[in-house]
Amino acid sequence: MEATCLPRIYVSASAKASSGLASCASTSNTGNSSWRRFSCLRNSRIGVMESLQMSQNFEFNNWRHTKMSKKSVACVQVLRAKLNDTERKTHDDDDEYPWPQKFGTEDLEGSPLPFLSRFKPLPNKPKTVTLPFEIPLLEIEKNINKIRETAKATGMDFSEQVNELQRKYDEMRKELYGQLSPVQRLSVARHPHRPTFLEHILNITDKWLELHGDRAGCDDPAIVTGIGTIDGMSFMFIGHQKGRNTKENIYRNFAMPGPEGYRKALRMMRHAEHHGFPILTFVDTPGAYAGLHAEEHGQGEAIAKNLREMFGLRVPIITTVIGEGGSGGALGIGCCDKMLMLENSVYFVASPEACAAILWRTADAAPKATEAMKITAHELVELDVVDEVVKEPLGGAHGDPYSASQNLKEAIMRHMKDLLKLDPDSLLKHRKAKFRKIGAVQEGVKLDPRFKRKMKPRDAHLDGEQPPQMT
Repeated sequence: MEATCLPRIYVSASAKASSGLASCASTSNTGNSSWRRFSCLRNSRIGVMESLQMSQNFEFNNWRHTKMSKKSVACVQVLRAKLNDTERKTHDDDDEYPWPQKFGTEDLEGSPLPFLSRFKPLPNKPKTVTLPFEIPLLEIEKNINKIRETAKATGMDFSEQVNELQRKYDEMRKELYGQLSPVQRLSVARHPHRPTFLEHILNITDKWLELHGDRAGCDDPAIVTGIGTIDGMSFMFIGHQKGRNTKENIYRNFAMPGPEGYRKALRMMRHAEHHGFPILTFVDTPGAYAGLHAEEHGQGEAIAKNLREMFGLRVPIITTVIGEGGSGGALGIGCCDKMLMLENSVYFVASPEACAAILWRTADAAPKATEAMKITAHELVELDVVDEVVKEPLGGAHGDPYSASQNLKEAIMRHMKDLLKLDPDSLLKHRKAKFRKIGAVQEGVKLDPRFKRKMKPRDAHLDGEQPPQMT
C-alpha cells in the first residue's frame, strides 16, 4: 500500500509535558530506507527549531535519491506546519520572554528585541510614592490639579494661577533636592521606583545578552550578569537586581545574593578576562543574604574569594553604586579600578539601622547613625573612597531614569578610555594602590590625650603629669 511508504510523524504539541526525547519522524518497516529517525527535546524552542532544520536539510540533501510521491511531500509540509505551531505555542506559553514572533514589523523599530532577557516593562504603572520631605510638593501638585479640573469644568481661564503654582513647585523642588541631608539621600536611594540595574542596562547598551548559572547547579536571580555593547565596545555587565514590586522582590530576594550569586559573578569575570572584555559592575544591595542556607553553602568563602580574584583580573573594572551598597555584599563585586556613585546613592559597611542597634541599642537612632557614618557620595569622595559623583536629574533618578542612565554612561565611557591606556601590570598596581590609600592615618603625631584618646576625663593625664599608680 502507498500509505506504508509514508513516514509516520510524531509531534508533541504540549508545551507543558515533561522533558525528554520525542521522536519527530521514523521509518516504516516496509517504507523508503532513505528516511531516518531523529529526535528533539520536547518543550524546547531550540529542539523544535533544530528538528525543523534537520527535516529541511535532510529533504534537500536526499531529494535526488528519494522518489517521493505527492503524498509524501504533503506529509513533510504537515510536519513543518506542526513544528511551527509547536514553536509558536512554546513562545506563547513563555510570556516572560520577548520572542520576535510576538511583534509585528511596525513594532521592531526601536524595540527592545536586541536585548535577550526576561526583563521587560511593567504592565501597569506603579503607584506614586511620596517621600516625607516631598510632602510640601505634594500639596502644591494637588492644588494645581484642582485648579485644572475647575478650569475644565467651568471653561474659565486659570492659566496664570496654574503657571504661578508651577513656578513655585519647580523652585521648591530645586531647593529641596539641592540641600538634601544624609537621611534624605538614604530615603531617595531606597525609593521603590529608583531605576534598577537592568533598567540602566536597557538605557545604555546597544545590545544585551543575559548569561546565567554558576556552573555548579545554581543561578541566583539576585545577581544578573551578561554581555553587552556600548558604542560598539563589548563589556561584561554584573549587578545586583532589585525588584520593582513585591513579586519581583521575592524572586530577587530583595537583591541580597547568596554564595551562588557571587560564584556566578566570578565565573563571568574570569570569562571576561579570558576574552579581554572590560568589566562593569553595578552595586545596589542592602547586603549579602545572611540566612542559614547561605551560610551553609559558604557565603563568607564566596565573597572572600571574589575579593582575592578581583585584585588579580587583568582587565579594567569600573564599579558604580546606583542605589545602596551594603557591606560585603557590595564588596563582593566592588573591587575595582574606578568607583562611581550616583548623586543620591549610599555606600556603607553596615546599614544605619544595624549601626544604631549596635551603638545605641535601638534602631530609633538610625538618623543619628546615618549622619555619623558618612555614607553619602559627596562625603565618600572627600574620603577618597569614591572617584566621582555622577549627577542625577532634578528629583532623583526615579524622576527621569533615562537621563540618569545617560549621565552614567558618559561617566563610565570617559573613565574607561583612561583605563584602556594602561597595560595590565600598571592596571593591577593602580587597583591595589587605590584600596591601600583608603583609611590612611598619621603615625608618630603627638596628640593631646585628654581630648584625643578614648578615655574618661578623670583617667587621662596631661603632658608632664605622672599617671596614677596602682596601690
